[in-house]
Amino acid sequence: MIQPGARTASADRGPNIEATARFGAQVDFGRTASDYGTFRAGFPEAFFDRLAGTGAFSGVATILDVGTGTGTLARGFARRGMRVTGLDPAPALLDEAARLDRETGVTVDYRQGTAESLPFPDAAFDMVTAGQCWHWFDRAQAAAETFRVLRPGGFMVIAHFDWLPLRGSVVEATEGLILEANPAWTMGGGTGIYPQWPGDLADAGFTDIETCSFDVTQPYSHDGWCGRIRASAGVRASLDPAATDRFEEGLRALLAADFSAEPLLVPHRVWWASGRKPG
Repeated sequence: MIQPGARTASADRGPNIEATARFGAQVDFGRTASDYGTFRAGFPEAFFDRLAGTGAFSGVATILDVGTGTGTLARGFARRGMRVTGLDPAPALLDEAARLDRETGVTVDYRQGTAESLPFPDAAFDMVTAGQCWHWFDRAQAAAETFRVLRPGGFMVIAHFDWLPLRGSVVEATEGLILEANPAWTMGGGTGIYPQWPGDLADAGFTDIETCSFDVTQPYSHDGWCGRIRASAGVRASLDPAATDRFEEGLRALLAADFSAEPLLVPHRVWWASGRKPG
């Protein structure tokens, strides 16, 4: 078990990609679709505002959001008047995304498929985005496919909205519980910064590559935090129901004992890498 305050060897460099790939083989986010849609906070409005401030939306009418999950990025762009297509391999997540869209009053065209084999013609989109998912892909193939379906001059954004296990925080304590329940989990101790991703873009032929980040606190009730953690890769997406229930009992006991104040103010980091297809 990793003790509170410790870090994995790769934490300061971002995720352990090989370990994440091995762990990912046993993860099924379809099992978490309801919790994912209900409790997992989407990208904050400040992300879309700051991205717009870079001029990224200039000339953008069509967006493809790969690994869309429950559509948190897709909805944000649709609210800003873009024509958005969301792609994900999990039908349960796409169903949840469509339900949330109806509640929000936006329309996104959802398709089932994978980032490594995009079912779209060349130069079909002005922008491609990937939120909270790039580490699950065959990154070289996904980057090549992204490059293919972008028009010349098109824009690519790989974005993350990650909790931060700062010393003494509820995140650090929660990660310790996840590791106790699921020693195979490889995604703890992160910094919310992914130095490998700009290299993926460069290798695929993108230019004008930039990165940006900012930190926020995300409020959660105790019920909301328990739901958020159930929806994570290390819990309901990879543990059986009985183990998930045992984990949640431990998490609720931890919150009652050490983090009783509500709402919890959970530290997060928004980070993204972007690049343009020449032309």
